[in-house]
Amino acid sequence: MKHGVAFRKFSRTSSHRNLMLRNLVTSLFEHEQIRTTLAKAKDTARLAEKIITLGKKNNETSYRQAQAFILKPPVLPKLFTTFAERYANRPGGYTRIHRLDNRSGDNAPIALLELVDNPRDFKLEMTARAVGRELLNEKLRWDSPRGVVNSGVQHAEAAVAKELNLGGFDSSELRPTTRRNLQKVMKYRGREALTEIGVKASSYIETILAKPVAEAKMQLRADSKEKEKARKRGNPNFVGSFPVLPARAGVASPGETRPAMRLVQGALGRPARWRGRHALA
Repeated sequence: MKHGVAFRKFSRTSSHRNLMLRNLVTSLFEHEQIRTTLAKAKDTARLAEKIITLGKKNNETSYRQAQAFILKPPVLPKLFTTFAERYANRPGGYTRIHRLDNRSGDNAPIALLELVDNPRDFKLEMTARAVGRELLNEKLRWDSPRGVVNSGVQHAEAAVAKELNLGGFDSSELRPTTRRNLQKVMKYRGREALTEIGVKASSYIETILAKPVAEAKMQLRADSKEKEKARKRGNPNFVGSFPVLPARAGVASPGETRPAMRLVQGALGRPARWRGRHALA
C-alpha cells in the first residue's frame, strides 16, 4: 500500500529527481521566469520558497545550505541581496504559477513559473491591460467613440490609486475581479509600481484606440484597384474583408507577428520550431 508516500516521483530515481529540481530552482533564480510542465512547476515552487527563506535569514548557516543546493555559484549573491530585499516584507508566496497550454506530442500541461514582483511580471502586465480596457469602456459610456479617440483616457495612474483604497463591493470604474487582482499586485510594491501600471494601462488604451484606424487602412488597401485586379485573376492571397479584432486584455495589436502572451513572456516567447510531420500531415 502507498501510505505516507509524499510528493511526485517523475519516473526517476531519487538522485536524478533531486538534481532535476535543483536545476529548475537554479534556472528560476537566474531568469526569474521558466516554462515547464505543471507537475514540475509545483514541486519547483515548493523548493524555491524554502531557498528564498534561507536568503532572507542571511546568516552563515543559511548561506551554506543555499550554497549546497544551488548549482550555479553566481546566483547566490542575487539570492541574498536582490531577493532578500524584494521579499523582506512579504511573509511568503514568492512564486506564482500560470497555466498556459498543452505540449504538442504528449499533451502534457505546460505552466509558466515566475517569481512575484519580477521585472517582467506576467500578472502585472495582464492586470494593467485589463485596467486599461475597463477604463476605456467606462469612458465610452459617457462619450462618443470619436470623442474618446480625440481626447483619449487621461489620469490612468490617479484612477489606479483610487481603486487601491476601495473594498470588494464598492462601485467604481473597474470590475471587482480586476480591482482584486490590482490590489494583490500592488500589495507589496512601492510608488514606482503605481506609475508603471498607469503607463502600461495608458499604452494599452492607445493600442485599442489605434486598432480601428489600422483596420480601416488595411481594408481600404485591400479594396484598392490593384487588389481587385488580383482577385479577378484568382489570386488566393486576396483578402476580401478583415475580421474585427476583439478588444480584450491580452489580444495582440495589428501588425504584431507574435501572440500577445509570447510578447509578455519576453525571452521565453521564442518562435516555435517547424515540425515536419505536422506539415506533411
